[in-house]
Amino acid sequence: MKIISVFNNKGGVGKSTLSFHLGKALGLMGKKVLFVDLDPQCNLTISAMRENELENIWQEEDSYIEDFETAKEKNSEEYLKIIGETRSIHFLLKPAEDGVNDIEKLPPARIISENVYMIPGRLSIHQFENKISDRWSGLYQSDNLSIRTITYIRRVCERYAETLGVDFVLVDTSPSLGILNKTIISTVDGFIIPAQPDMFSLYGIRNIGNSLASWGKELNTIYNLISEEKREKFPKKFVQFLGYTIYNAKKYDGNNEYQLADAHYSYAKRIPEVIKQYIKDDNKIHVDDIDMPIAGKAIMHTHNTYPSVAQSLKCAIWEVPDVFTKLQQTEPEYLTEQMVDVNRGSFGRYRDIKDKYIEFAIALIKRIEAL
Repeated sequence: MKIISVFNNKGGVGKSTLSFHLGKALGLMGKKVLFVDLDPQCNLTISAMRENELENIWQEEDSYIEDFETAKEKNSEEYLKIIGETRSIHFLLKPAEDGVNDIEKLPPARIISENVYMIPGRLSIHQFENKISDRWSGLYQSDNLSIRTITYIRRVCERYAETLGVDFVLVDTSPSLGILNKTIISTVDGFIIPAQPDMFSLYGIRNIGNSLASWGKELNTIYNLISEEKREKFPKKFVQFLGYTIYNAKKYDGNNEYQLADAHYSYAKRIPEVIKQYIKDDNKIHVDDIDMPIAGKAIMHTHNTYPSVAQSLKCAIWEVPDVFTKLQQTEPEYLTEQMVDVNRGSFGRYRDIKDKYIEFAIALIKRIEAL
């Protein structure tokens, strides 16, 4: 099992869309995938779940997010019901945040589709981030609660992976380089960067590379101060860069291999240089094409309005229903509510996108195997 994050220091690059469709493609290939949404905006969660279902999950958790132990002791029967249903990632992290015992029996992950599961996000995750900030300095004193808090995201991922037999955990993050993402990226196995061919992505990669170098040095110092037993709570090797993909770029029939407009192509060609300069070899997996987009231009070009239609229907692009499907017959009110008009003429193009994501997933797996 490997824990992989999709990360960029620039927002609006399609992280959640890429994560969702990558996970769904892996599921089609027979790989078991767990989504963990650690982006406070919860875009990955909203890609897979309807808002009323998510609201119900949050409402049932409110008292536990306020004070986990008190809520648990107040009504043991309610607690058994609560942990018998899907819970948000903040609920699962709350015992470490409050310094109380682990949840004995894991709540079930939400089944998204065959082989694909999800731990939904929650806007209140900033509270856990605040606690990380308070306890980070305790790592230098080998403080047990500090180590538990900083490694608890990984611990939760590992517990679910073991229970479900998961091959890959895909962690979605915010664009921040703050302490929550510092903790996430430093305790996962690898990460990929979805980039757009523009100036912001170049600077985003620079910022990530500089941060990786700083975080790696800090973690090495901490590892030298703690016991071998406590060191085992962290990954055996510091996180590695698995590569990037140019994502959601507008397609032009230009005279270049990426079919991008000249201005965008010039930025796309500079990305490998920036990676070589700012992401150190120790932080990269060792494959010959690490400086080239994963799977070339397989998922490089924009999907136009397809992702918004798919998100409205809580499915992958290639699962968007045709005009005569059961979904439209049984749930016309929901489709109307979401202002979705499924265009029969787009049906074939929706399906073609599936093959592109499978191509991307196959290329990514080869890189993950190099970890």
